[in-house]
Amino acid sequence: MTSLKPFTCADLFKFNKVNFDPLTETYGLSFYMTYMARWPDYFKKIENTKGEVVGYIMGKAEGMGENWHGHVTCLTVAEQYRRQGLAAKLMRNLEETSEHKRCYFVDLFVRVTNCKAIRMYESLGYIVYRTVLDYYSGDPDENAYDMRKALSRDVHRKSVIPLKHPVRPEEIE
Repeated sequence: MTSLKPFTCADLFKFNKVNFDPLTETYGLSFYMTYMARWPDYFKKIENTKGEVVGYIMGKAEGMGENWHGHVTCLTVAEQYRRQGLAAKLMRNLEETSEHKRCYFVDLFVRVTNCKAIRMYESLGYIVYRTVLDYYSGDPDENAYDMRKALSRDVHRKSVIPLKHPVRPEEIE
């Protein structure tokens, strides 16, 4: 049994085992604190019955005009809690928050090699909008998919018409 709750400052001392996953980006404390302060309704956790953080989502609302959208900065679930629908629950919550804020779409970036995550996002209605070359730094650098899902405000679904050519990170709005 798990529950969805707001992420708090105290949770920064309880989420290490979730971040051990090699595909989860780990940031500095100031980065997490900024998200908690600026976009608290986009920063949620899943707790088990022992009060342990077993997953979280961190996002924000950004852009202007028809580019006003919800963005998933990070989504992760501890390995032993995967395949229980927790990531989908976190995503639905972020989508509902974005609908409430009258966003046109939700977007996220995922490594092109993270096939499990890509399949999960596709099952939630996301499409590959474009490829971003060398988005993730490493040895070697890795491309990302910018995946999107149109929300109800995007009546004509303009936000999810895929680009036919890849872009570089500096070209992202």
